[in-house]
Amino acid sequence: MNFSRRISSLSESVTLRVSALAKRMKQEGIDVVGFGAGEPDFDTPSHIKEAAKEAIDAGFTKYTPAGGTKELKKAICEKFKKDNGLDYGEDEIVVSCGAKHCLFNVILAICDDGDEVILPSPYWVSYPEMIKAAGAKAVILETKKENGFKITKENLSKSISKKTKLFILNSPSNPTGAVYSEGELKGIAEVIVSSGIMCISDEIYEKIIYEGKHTSIASLNDTIKKHTIVINGVSKAYAMTGWRIGYAAANRDIIKTVSNLQSHSTSNPASVSQKAALSALSGSQECIQKMVEEFKRRRDFIVKRINSIRGLSCLKPQGAFYVFVSIGELLGKRFSGKPLDDALSFSQCLLENAHVAVVPGEAFGRKDYIRLSYASSMENIKKGLDRIEAFVKKLG
Repeated sequence: MNFSRRISSLSESVTLRVSALAKRMKQEGIDVVGFGAGEPDFDTPSHIKEAAKEAIDAGFTKYTPAGGTKELKKAICEKFKKDNGLDYGEDEIVVSCGAKHCLFNVILAICDDGDEVILPSPYWVSYPEMIKAAGAKAVILETKKENGFKITKENLSKSISKKTKLFILNSPSNPTGAVYSEGELKGIAEVIVSSGIMCISDEIYEKIIYEGKHTSIASLNDTIKKHTIVINGVSKAYAMTGWRIGYAAANRDIIKTVSNLQSHSTSNPASVSQKAALSALSGSQECIQKMVEEFKRRRDFIVKRINSIRGLSCLKPQGAFYVFVSIGELLGKRFSGKPLDDALSFSQCLLENAHVAVVPGEAFGRKDYIRLSYASSMENIKKGLDRIEAFVKKLG
């Protein structure tokens, strides 16, 4: 059967082979330590779960408006005002089935065939495929470890062409944990405004920051706000990945277009999940602080340990819950005669022989890195790092 060229062009995830192998090994009873999870290992706070139970008992199980309930949109507007100093009306908010769904909808709504989207590398794995699905082209803007994996206003400006429609900003970043300062964002905002392009600001890890504070680029001034679509959600901050609630904020025209698209695809996000998200945003925020404190403890441990292993190195992430580990010094070495030429071969060999699952850097546009998530118990982190160190020592 012939499938559409647009969808057929999407790449299979480079992590599938490793994740499939890890799953099969676990089913066979092998003790595999996983560093791949992109979700908090904490349970959803009890007051949020109670709100969902109450919604079910009250029969709140029917359709809602396609773009989300009025009360949840109101809570999101209040969140933006309180946390980010941003004023949005309810008609400038759309609620979707997770932040990923928001991103897909926005990119599809903005981009046409042949448009260019500037994407800093390392990037989150789904950005390039979403851009392809919209018929646009990803223009990869490489960043350097020496610069904290962050772009500058100068290299952003050089990447813009007549075809540029959109720039994607992710702060805090997955996979690097990089966080842009207010000063850095001001320079980027100047370029965006002067060039007339739009900016997607993916702020899903906003609450998970260890040093400094989060600044939304849209909050700098009214002009950059008009050029920005802010994406956020409840998945990471409230350990609600499976509830599938994300939201986007932008000018009315963009939100109306995204809402229209959503009305013909998924319709509304789950009604019960919207009640849970309302409780998350309007209830106690103490759960976030406790989670971030534990993530910081794990981060400090894993960074120190990785940098003590010869051949591995990483920066200390400012946010999110990942470390992006350089394996460049180990590429070209062999394990039991098998060459390790890139992150994918390294990750497969590590899994098969040391029973540790990591995400190869090819998923993020870098074949000389691997990503480790520390959204796992300290016991598992220690056990996994012991195995990684033993594996590295065996490389010849």
